[in-house]
Amino acid sequence: MKIILHWIIISFSVLVATRIISGINVSPLWVVLIVGACLTLFNMFIKPVISILTLPLNIVTLGLFSLVVNGLLFWYLGTIVKGFTVSGFYSAFIGALFVSVINWMLKKVFNFDF
Repeated sequence: MKIILHWIIISFSVLVATRIISGINVSPLWVVLIVGACLTLFNMFIKPVISILTLPLNIVTLGLFSLVVNGLLFWYLGTIVKGFTVSGFYSAFIGALFVSVINWMLKKVFNFDF
């Protein structure tokens, strides 16, 4: 049940990001659910491995390198998911940052503990 709630929150965050940030577009609306599912699976399985591999860079940059990794993932999803386009790395970085902030806020407001 927690995975489904996490998926819905991330999908909503991506939808809001596509409405606010100009370089991120989604053509059919249901593609937001696919992008949310991909981000949820990434956060569950791949992100812990990448966090361990990039630990030295995260220590040197005081954790800011993880924002770059999130931006790269967002940009990569724009290339592999049809209907979800990200115009460049700057848009991907801002979009990933925005999705992270909205995700964090919704978790705090609704007291979800993932």
